[in-house]
Amino acid sequence: MHILVPIAFALIIASMASALYFMMHDKGKSKRMVWSLATRVGLSISLFLFILFAHWMGWIQSTGIPMGR
Repeated sequence: MHILVPIAFALIIASMASALYFMMHDKGKSKRMVWSLATRVGLSISLFLFILFAHWMGWIQSTGIPMGR
């Protein structure tokens, strides 16, 4: 989990960067920006569902916020 989550975040940020690049250089002539943003949404949802699944399986535990802080 310590490796998978940062890799997923890096992929999400790379997808956002590629969408920005395509937005600046394609000037709306192709759908590469849309595909990059769709990929980002898919990666984000997949990461969220994987974290929920890992918690359900007991691979990770929530620590919560200590009371009084």
